Amino acid sequence: MRKAGSLIVAALLASACTTPLVAQSSMPTSGPDADWSTINRDLAATRYSPLEQINRSNVANLQQAWTYPLRAFNTAVPLVVGGTMYVTAQNRVVALNAATGAEVWVHEVALPAAQGPGTGGGGGFSGRGVGYWPGQRGIAPRILVMRSNFMVALDAATGQLVESFGSGGQVDVGVPYGGTPTISGTVAVIGAASLESPQGAPGNPRAFDVITGEKLWEFDTTPDPGQPGSETWGANSSEGRGGTNMWGFMATVDTATNTAFLPIAGPAHNYYGGDRPGSNLYGNSIVAVDMQTGAYKWHFQTVHHDLWDIDMSHAGPLIPVNAPDGRHMALANIGKSSLFFLVDAADGEPVHAVAEVAVPRGDVPGEYYHPTQPIPVITPPLSRVSMTYADIVSADDTNAAHATACLAMWDRAGGYINQGIYTPFMYRAAGAPVASTIQFPGGTGGVNWGGPAADPTNGMVYVNAQDTSLVGWVERVEGDQPYSFDATSAPAYDRASVDGKGPFFSFSAPISGEYDTNGRAVGVAAPCYKPPWSRLTAINANTGEIAWAVPLGIYEGQPEGRQLLGNSGSAGPTVTAGGLVFVGATNDRRFRAFDADTGEQLWETTLNGNANANPMTYRGSDGKQYVAINASGTIVSYVLP
Repeated sequence: MRKAGSLIVAALLASACTTPLVAQSSMPTSGPDADWSTINRDLAATRYSPLEQINRSNVANLQQAWTYPLRAFNTAVPLVVGGTMYVTAQNRVVALNAATGAEVWVHEVALPAAQGPGTGGGGGFSGRGVGYWPGQRGIAPRILVMRSNFMVALDAATGQLVESFGSGGQVDVGVPYGGTPTISGTVAVIGAASLESPQGAPGNPRAFDVITGEKLWEFDTTPDPGQPGSETWGANSSEGRGGTNMWGFMATVDTATNTAFLPIAGPAHNYYGGDRPGSNLYGNSIVAVDMQTGAYKWHFQTVHHDLWDIDMSHAGPLIPVNAPDGRHMALANIGKSSLFFLVDAADGEPVHAVAEVAVPRGDVPGEYYHPTQPIPVITPPLSRVSMTYADIVSADDTNAAHATACLAMWDRAGGYINQGIYTPFMYRAAGAPVASTIQFPGGTGGVNWGGPAADPTNGMVYVNAQDTSLVGWVERVEGDQPYSFDATSAPAYDRASVDGKGPFFSFSAPISGEYDTNGRAVGVAAPCYKPPWSRLTAINANTGEIAWAVPLGIYEGQPEGRQLLGNSGSAGPTVTAGGLVFVGATNDRRFRAFDADTGEQLWETTLNGNANANPMTYRGSDGKQYVAINASGTIVSYVLP
């Protein structure tokens, strides 16, 4: 542990009120309450809005205000500043009147001839959104947005390129990045989409001057020999190492201490690490650096020697907590492992106890298995971390056909190997019978890029946590074949060479007409372990205890009364001072609001597509509070009548 009569009452209220009531239409349309100025609302990445016009008592009355089609699928979270909304849409950046959805300006670029509509990669703008800089000393506010390996600066009022930034309004940053610039003061921090190649482009976060575009610093995520942390990479395996990148879409910033908290993902390969023995710093770590200089302050590693593709999708919201040993400013970090780490922002030490726990070892020749992993002592995992035969769904859980198909799948596979949390993929020798390992959480993990939202006024943290699995084994293959992982075709491999020449070890995902990598019997389209398969969960960060958890998402094809099984994706929730938690994230085309104190669902609406992004809320120029979400490439905004 670290650190009466109604007329009389009305008269008294009137005499006590010395400040005149403010009409709704005259409320400020800009400022800390009204705006949503980063994809996580604030630099502390809380996704908490102090707006409370929409609250428990009236949320059931929400109705659609306007929609805006992006004409491309992405998962961008819009920003709203001063009543204007900014969002990316493939080869466009658009500014909208946030109260009406009307276009204010559109900045459009030509796409390469070979590139059609997609998720915003290649020649298009980031499919995650933009960064906003408020301007200073006579310099107008700017929008900074990634376009592959270019950071582009636009005038926030007009959408025109800021010609004085870099070369004609853009800077070549080298390694591309698909997230949003994190802007504090005049510094913009970005990550790196360096992909999963074990030898390749570095995944280093970098910082640039918002005014000039000048590069300010770069943090090396794989320390070279002789540097601090290099001893965690055996056989000098950090040299030229790819992966280990900041692919998370925003960093968290403590403006009081000028500290940026960088989320660094796991090293490549994802499921084999015999060529990188050791704990592999700074993989799977929160790294605290000086925002201005990039100087290292501290790190906290959540996974040693990642063999599960746990990564680090975000650093977590920064909030004050009142722990048993006192008050802390702390990061509430919950990632693909679904483990809840509360880390002191000053020194990186756990606020609630974390133990190094012995975990299962595998049998892959030449592999390095770290003997322990950090596990929170108080908060249990928020997603399933193990499975036995007794955990297969029954007819009472879903339906008879589903249960029968899942039992048959288990038998055809010869059972699944799972020894609990952090079970690694086991070895399958050539010609040996199929012996599949099943990992939990697996694939997209328990809590992915959507991450948690947190209420800084009371220390409550809210998260969409899934039960996911990944089925496979490790085998030896000859010849140098490129890395790939495609959960829709078989086989899929994660290859690594011990000596650079082969033989290679590969992760194989056994996908066939009988079952898929998520343990789902094909034709059933639902997991084969007991539900619920995802939950909206509230954790009290002050104590580490779970306050409540409710299933999130339905399966409409299931029998009446058995549809609330949990059916969500990778997006997350947003919390407001109105006592509400808003969340889309589900694969059932729904957008919902829950009571932040109890988990009771208070509102639900059906969309034309899945709400595949984090929701946001803001005050429009008309003084009204709006709630908006990106649903399959359409911005949908809601308001009280």
